[in-house]
Amino acid sequence: MPGVSRRIQQVLVPKLHKDSFYYYADLLHLCKSTDCMKKAHAQIVIGGQQQNPFVIAKLVDKYVMLSSSNIECARKVFDNLSERDVFCWNVVIKGYANVGPFSEALKVYDEMWLSRTTPNRYTYPFVLKACGAEKAYRKGRVIHGHAVKCGVDLDLFVGNSLVAFYAKCQDLEMSRKVFDGIPKRDIVSWNSMISGYTTNGYADDAILLFYDMLRDEDVGAPDDATLVSVLPAFAEVADIQAGYWIHSYIVKTGMKLDAAVGSGLISLYSNCGYISIARAIFDQISDRNVIVWNAIIRCYGMHGHAQEALNMFQQLVESGVRPDGIIFLCLLSACSHAGMLAQGWNLFHTMETYGLEKSEAHYACIVDLLGRAGDLEKAMEFIQSMPIEAGKNVYGALLGACRIHKNIELAEWAAEKLFLLDPNNAGRYVILAQMYEEEGRWQDAATVRKVIREKEIKKAAGYSSVELESGHQKFGVMEDRAGILLQPEETDIPSSRCVATPYNNLVLAPFNLIFLQPDLAELELIGKAALPMSFL
Repeated sequence: MPGVSRRIQQVLVPKLHKDSFYYYADLLHLCKSTDCMKKAHAQIVIGGQQQNPFVIAKLVDKYVMLSSSNIECARKVFDNLSERDVFCWNVVIKGYANVGPFSEALKVYDEMWLSRTTPNRYTYPFVLKACGAEKAYRKGRVIHGHAVKCGVDLDLFVGNSLVAFYAKCQDLEMSRKVFDGIPKRDIVSWNSMISGYTTNGYADDAILLFYDMLRDEDVGAPDDATLVSVLPAFAEVADIQAGYWIHSYIVKTGMKLDAAVGSGLISLYSNCGYISIARAIFDQISDRNVIVWNAIIRCYGMHGHAQEALNMFQQLVESGVRPDGIIFLCLLSACSHAGMLAQGWNLFHTMETYGLEKSEAHYACIVDLLGRAGDLEKAMEFIQSMPIEAGKNVYGALLGACRIHKNIELAEWAAEKLFLLDPNNAGRYVILAQMYEEEGRWQDAATVRKVIREKEIKKAAGYSSVELESGHQKFGVMEDRAGILLQPEETDIPSSRCVATPYNNLVLAPFNLIFLQPDLAELELIGKAALPMSFL
């Protein structure tokens, strides 16, 4: 048998003991390719084991494990099984939950429920994963009810899956309720809840929960998944002390600086303005994927180093990594802010070379590029020639350009479009009103502001965040409906919400030795980036 190892050939030879379940389990375990799997499948049929639930469950699981394209073969094997136990149902649901279509996992679960097969603690994590991927909130609620009826809702595996499911469906209140109800939480429980807060924009809650986890003696030290979950939250609030602390933690524990953790650190340092440290971390990462490249290109672009961003893009291409649409968004934005019109146009057309579909955001970047350069007429022609329908991002970019160059006529046209596409965005109305005021058209400005009051469009409160010894304190002012400035205590800014940064108290943690700051020798591992003296 060409292409099949000698050991597998020995197993494939018919023997007297082939009726044993373990014979076929060992046979499937040795298969490393789909071709080998088909030969093993043939042996199972010849051996008359095609109705054995144990063997078939192993066969289905192995098919999906080897390749996502084998899911249909696995399903046919399952459908031919007359008597299915819970293990067989679970492996099929698991297959669809892992490789899709996710809706099929829900259909198989329904068939399982109708067949009166009782799900167990391993069924619900798979089906809830599919619910989360499909954003099937109502279906997930029903399945949660089934878990309660079966008495497994407080199981650790099921509880963790419920936390992740509700977070993916943006029901953070229910997700936290389930999290709090898990009797004995593990690191996965904490990671799921922290990730849920971070991905849904609740950075402060994610950070507070992270600190609660550090104080929990039953959990132990954070792992790489914890850092991947919490780093975006620290990046959002630009907490440089957290960046130093996590960076030191990685060095002291010997944790591998992989693409996921590394890109998170790059984004954090970037948001805090530490470009050289972000670059040093980038240089340390060996397995650079497109996310890592995106992080460093965004870093250079957001700080006005457009040429450096373009240089990094050139290195990305030379390294063989295929750029994605986000990479081009960062580059186009960098070119726009730097006034690099020719380079921006060239990048926009280069997207076709990589087979990337241009989204409305990419077209908006070109409108912004032309608008900032003062070529509003060409920006208008570009919008009218777009192959897709222009959305609020495109017209928003045009309105912003009109504000810069004081083109009131074109601004009125763009605002008219925006009032239909983005009617609840107070910023659009305010820009037009301010342009009217600058032109001395007070009656028109008053009319626009009246519309804001009548439609009860709320303007988002601006605020500042100051890092104190006790944590981050938010404060700010805003205008009421009459345009009067409100004091911080009159706004809905959560100024009383203080996000503690207990770095000084971390020595109280049960695993305090790993939080010792790196010494000078260990800083060589970081490269040219130097942590502050307080962390040495």
